[in-house]
Parts: sequence; C-alpha cells; structure tokens
Amino acid sequence: MAITFIAAVIVMYSIPSVIYISTKYSLFDKNDMHRKTHQRNISRLGGVAIVASFTITTLLFSTLVNFEEANFLITSCIILAGLGLKDDVHGSNTSTKFILQLLVAVILVFFGGFRLSSLYGVLGIWDMPLFWGGIFSVILIIFLNNAFNLIDGVDGLAGSIGIIANLIFGVLFALMHQLPYAFIAFSLAGAIGGFLKYNWYPAKIFMGDTGALIIGLVTAALAIKFIELNKVTGDNTPLILSAPAIAVSILIVPIFDSLRIFTVRVLKGKSPFTGDRNHIHHRLERLGLKPPYIIFATAGLNLCMVALGLLIRHLGNFFLIFFILGLCLLLDFFLFYRLRKIGR
Repeated sequence: MAITFIAAVIVMYSIPSVIYISTKYSLFDKNDMHRKTHQRNISRLGGVAIVASFTITTLLFSTLVNFEEANFLITSCIILAGLGLKDDVHGSNTSTKFILQLLVAVILVFFGGFRLSSLYGVLGIWDMPLFWGGIFSVILIIFLNNAFNLIDGVDGLAGSIGIIANLIFGVLFALMHQLPYAFIAFSLAGAIGGFLKYNWYPAKIFMGDTGALIIGLVTAALAIKFIELNKVTGDNTPLILSAPAIAVSILIVPIFDSLRIFTVRVLKGKSPFTGDRNHIHHRLERLGLKPPYIIFATAGLNLCMVALGLLIRHLGNFFLIFFILGLCLLLDFFLFYRLRKIGR
C-alpha cells in the first residue's frame, strides 16, 4: 500500500499551492450555473493535483514491474487532462471534448490493449472480432469517462465513489497476482484520497473536469482489464466468475445514474447531454440530505451491490447485471415516490 500513501501525500501537499494560484489569478467556479449549489468562489483545479500524483506514482512503480502498458495509459491521461484543464479554466465546446475523448479511447483500446474480446453471453453475444470489440470498448470508455463527470455534483461524491471502485479493483487485481494493475488502482485511490481531505463538505476545492475525466478514464481501463483477465478460456481459469457483472456492480453508481438521466431526458424530448438537476444526488438533496449523508447513502448502495454481486456471481452475467440494475430501478422508484409525497 506504499503507492497509495505516496500518491495521497503528493496530493495533500500540492492542493494548498493549487488553491493559492487559483486565488491569485481568480481561477474559480463562478457559481453562475443553475446546477451548482455552493455559495463561495472555489477553485476547480483540484484535478491537476490528482493527475500529477497519479502520473508520478504510476510511472515510479511501473519501472519496478516493467509495465509498458502504463505508458499508453499515462499518455491518454495527459491528453485528457489537457482537455479538462482547458474546460475548467476557459470552457470547451462539445465537439472538441468528443474528439479528444475519442482519441484517448482509441489509444487505450488499439495501442494499449485495453479491449474487450467478449460480452460473455450478455444479450446473447460471446466472442467479438477485433474491430467490433474495439468499437464497443471505445464506446464503453467514453461512457464511463463522462459518467464520473456527471456524478461530480456534490462535495466529495465523485471522489468517494472513485476511491471505492479503485480500492476494490486494486484488491481483486492483487488477489489475481496482477500487480501492475493493482499498482494503478491503488495509485489513483491514493491520489483521490489525498484530494478528499480538501473536497469533503464544505469543499475548499473541486476536482473539475480534469479530475473527473481522469478518474473515469482510468477506472474504465481497469474495468476492461479486470473482465478480460477473468475470461473463461481453455488456458485460463478465472479467479472471479461473472467478471462483467462484478465490474458493473463496482461501477453501479455512475453507470445507473448516467443510464437513468439519459433515458429520462430522451423521454422528455430533450438532448441527453443537456444539464439539469435531476441526478440521484440532486434528488437526495431535495429529500433534505446533506452532502456527507448523500455520500454515505450512495457509497452504501455501491458496497451492497458489490457484496451482492460477489455472493451470487455463480448465477451468471446476464441475470446478475439485470438483477442489479433492477434493484437500483426499484430504489429509484422509491425516491420518486418520496419526492412526490413531499411535493403534495
């Protein structure tokens, strides 16, 4: 766990300098968007410290295990961090965001080897050719990339879910004796942990798009590798059965929230990319929960889904994925009912 500690320390000592620079040059979230809830000028550049810490620790430990795939991951992170930084400081148009996210996804999938080769029977699809497996993996990375960005609406929420996901992936990779991927997961978890010291309610700094996009990108890459390394083949007996379903349970909060919000917007005749205050954390806010309790509720849901997935993983991917999503849908209906009752 030394890598986690080092990553956390780097961020904790970096954030005060980021806050100082932001104050000196007025680099703040101006609180001018209807989706924001904070009342003070707060820097959105915390993601810079997360990216710097993750890059340093990953490169440091990758030399110990001769892990060349880390180069492609770091390259993708640097490109995406540049996009996030520009968006946090000056804003970026949608087409620029999409092109650069597509670029980093292609680098990871077709050069870094972070590609799914099978859907393991989900929707009746098994092995996929290189091209279609690559296309699906690119779409998945872009989706998860933005999913973490979408849940970054409450102090500490995206960071807390990011820590949970990466710590679980790190432990699972360690149990699988896949130390390079465990190093990556623990490095990111440590960087986020150091950041949360300043991002916990009431936040002194935000991670911005820079941090949220990097967390989404790295976690998506780890999820793909976790699934692939637990693929059932003649030469491989997986440590974890139903790996795709377990990956979904680990990432259930950003996955379900994004699927839900996109579906609701489309049904209302709106663009799925139009911002609003209808995310799960916004609904919990309307029920009267403060940010720490929103985090406890969502983190508790996340951990329960992971425990449930591991407990009944023998039931198979198709059943388990839709069972987990179905449980989340029932909880969402409960929230809807409570809000309707309060509104009367």
